[in-house]
Amino acid sequence: MKHGPDISRIAALIGDPARANILTALMSGKALTASELAVEAGVSASTASSHLGRLLEGGLVKEARQGRHKYFALAGEDVAQVLEVLMGFAAGQGHLRTRTGPKDVQLREARVCYNHLAGTRGIQLYESLIVRDFMEVREDDLRLTEAGQGFVRTLGVDSDQLVKSRAPLCRTCLDWSARRPHLAGSLGRALLKRFEMMGWSYRVRDTRVVQFSSDGLRQFNMAFPVNLDLRE
Repeated sequence: MKHGPDISRIAALIGDPARANILTALMSGKALTASELAVEAGVSASTASSHLGRLLEGGLVKEARQGRHKYFALAGEDVAQVLEVLMGFAAGQGHLRTRTGPKDVQLREARVCYNHLAGTRGIQLYESLIVRDFMEVREDDLRLTEAGQGFVRTLGVDSDQLVKSRAPLCRTCLDWSARRPHLAGSLGRALLKRFEMMGWSYRVRDTRVVQFSSDGLRQFNMAFPVNLDLRE
């Protein structure tokens, strides 16, 4: 194709195994150093720097300096959404990592997807808002209803303030582990932050896993009741 977006360039950047590992590590939403990303990618520091240079040039990551250190993060939520969709497609085609362990189960249960909640709990949140008419889809646009605004306010989230940001308030993100949608956008980010502030959940160090306390999960289930069947 001579005209239109060149997807081959982006696909080539993501397609390298080391760069794919770097991008997956950044799905935690944290900014990491080149040394940390070298460990995640399983390559030397110099090789990681070369990969990061290409990812920067391609617009997939961004760089920030703090003192003598340089940190790298995904360039934005659009990049995270592309990666999440690719993960779902790969899982659906049976292209899975060979080394699995307990954290794979935890990742499917609840994890960070860039800056919002994903996994079974993320899908539960999304579907609960939909079935109770707190959120609705109109012409492929996901919107928070007036009743939904009142509901999230009871959780300590002011949707009026979120609307003022440049990011979309509600956004659908296809969950790789179940290939069903979860909630992204500024509302998804604010809700995950609120769960952490209320002590319902916390992020497991050096992973993307989100762990709910027993009481936190009980509170979450009361706030977002829905019957989920995630069997393939």
